[in-house]
Amino acid sequence: MRTIYLAGGCFWGMQKFIDQFDGVTETEVGYANGPDRAPSYQEVCGSSGHAETVRIVYDPARISLTRLLTYYFMVIDPLSVNRQGGDSGIQYRTGVYYTDESQLPEIAAVCRAEEEKAGAKLAVEVKPLQNFFPAEEYHQKYLDKNPGGYCHIPGSFFTMAQEEK
Repeated sequence: MRTIYLAGGCFWGMQKFIDQFDGVTETEVGYANGPDRAPSYQEVCGSSGHAETVRIVYDPARISLTRLLTYYFMVIDPLSVNRQGGDSGIQYRTGVYYTDESQLPEIAAVCRAEEEKAGAKLAVEVKPLQNFFPAEEYHQKYLDKNPGGYCHIPGSFFTMAQEEK
């Protein structure tokens, strides 16, 4: 199993989106790459410096990191700084955070391709993971618990894996 951390705006929708893909074995929402102490959601919303992030555990024999990142770029605006959809603030920045440097060539290749496609420099951070603090339990699988909850990702994207089969 491998792990990657993706910040893509509000973590509720990113978790629901990523959960659908075969090979993703576990996800957890939390707060990453801010000060070295666990924040509350209220502190994150008050610009603590953490990014809303999804920890993704995946089986590389079933889904590649390239494939995961391709899906990720489908549901973010990679040129937007500290904003996705109607959400704005430093906690909504985009980022790919890794703990294994062997993932960096694959991450860099996908980002280069996305930059060429966009014709501009991406606003997506690519950095080593500094820290990750799990979010409060009520945030875990939030859109499964609250199907009417807000998300910048269109609902049709949450059934994409079924449609690909």
